[in-house]
Amino acid sequence: MAPSKICSLSVDLDPLTAYYAIHGLGDPPRPLRFTILRKALPRFEELFAEAGVRATFFVIGHDLEAPEHDEAREVLRRLAAAGHEIGNHTYSHPYDLCRLPEQVVEAEIRRCHDLCVERIGRDATPLGFRAPGYTIDAKVHRVLASRGYRYDSSMFPSPPYWLAKLGVMGMMSLRGRSSASVVSDPRALLGPADPYRPDPERPWRRGQSPLVELPVAVQPYTRLPAIGTLLAVAPEPMRRFVLRTMASRPFFNLELHGIDLADAIADRIPTQLAGRQPDLRVPFHEKRRRFLQTIEDLRRSGYELLTLAETAARVQREGAL
Repeated sequence: MAPSKICSLSVDLDPLTAYYAIHGLGDPPRPLRFTILRKALPRFEELFAEAGVRATFFVIGHDLEAPEHDEAREVLRRLAAAGHEIGNHTYSHPYDLCRLPEQVVEAEIRRCHDLCVERIGRDATPLGFRAPGYTIDAKVHRVLASRGYRYDSSMFPSPPYWLAKLGVMGMMSLRGRSSASVVSDPRALLGPADPYRPDPERPWRRGQSPLVELPVAVQPYTRLPAIGTLLAVAPEPMRRFVLRTMASRPFFNLELHGIDLADAIADRIPTQLAGRQPDLRVPFHEKRRRFLQTIEDLRRSGYELLTLAETAARVQREGAL
C-alpha cells in the first residue's frame, strides 16, 4: 500500500551574516561568512546520504559568486546530480523583499535563478522559491508565475511564531538595536496550512494560480512551528509529541536551516551570536543524530519522502494530497 502522507525536507542555506543582521549585531568576522556553506552543507550531504533521502536546498545567489565557495559549489553539484533539488532563495537575501519595487524583486529572483544554472549546472535549475523571512506578496507571486515556477514555499501561517518575533524585535528596539527582520502582512498568519493554489493577488488565500503554495509546517490547532530547529534542540518527549501531532496532516513541510548543523564550539562561532541562538550550543553531531532519528520516525509513521518540486507536481496533477 502506497504511503498516504508526504514529508518534504528542505534546507535554507542562510549565511551567519543573516543571523547577525537579525540580532542587530552588525557584520560578523570575515571567516564566519563562509561557515554554513563550508561546514554545515557537507554535513547535510552526509546526513541525507546516510538516511537515503533527497531534499531541497534553497540557495542564495550571491554566495554562488564568492571565490571562497568553490568547494561548496562542488557539493551542490554533487547534490543536484544525486537527485536533490536546488531552490531559489533570492540573490542577496533581503528580508524586506516585499517592500522593494517589483523590478528589484524580479532582479533578485532572476539573478539567483541564473547563477544556480551557471555555477551549479542544468540539474540545478530552480522550480521553486522561498522568500527570506517567509514574506511573499502579489509582486513576488507575479514574478514567480512569469518565470514558470512550479511552487512557492514562503507561507508560514504561525501566529505564535510571529508574536514571539514581534516581542524580540520590540525588546531590541528598547535596547537601541534594530533587526533586519520585518513583519509581513498579518493576513498570511491565518492562511491554509496544507498545500493549495493561491490567489495571485492575495497569496494567503486559495485561488487559481498556476503555482502551488507549500506552506512551512505548523502544528494542528495551535499553529505552533514544526520546523527543524525545534526538533533539533527540543527535549526528546517534545520531539516525539510534535511528530505525533503532525501525523494528522497530509503534508509535512519540514524546513531546516544550514545553522541547524552548525556548532558554536566546533565552528568557532563567538558567544555574541551563540548566546542568542540556542541551537548553536547543541553539538552538531547530537543534532545530526536527532535528525536521523526523526527521518526514521517519519518513515515508520508512513510518510513518503519527496522533494518539494515532486510534492508540487503531485498536487498539480491530483489537485490535493
